[in-house]
Amino acid sequence: MAARIRLSRVGRKKIPAYRIVVTDSQSPRDGRFIEIVGHYDARKGIEKAVVKKERVAHWMGKGALPTGIVRQILKHQNP
Repeated sequence: MAARIRLSRVGRKKIPAYRIVVTDSQSPRDGRFIEIVGHYDARKGIEKAVVKKERVAHWMGKGALPTGIVRQILKHQNP
């Protein structure tokens, strides 16, 4: 199982909000996930994203790879 750290869309139409989740790379975007490790509101911006840093470090230690936007969020959280 190849784990990925990526966004899963929640929220209403035209009001995008996302969960940052750890999921299997074969699962669909809004499908099954292993763990929620944060959330991101696209209207507020990256600086308002909330991330559980210790859980992200745990999963990255096990080989989970972040997607592009999640990598940017993590980089902004840890300058």
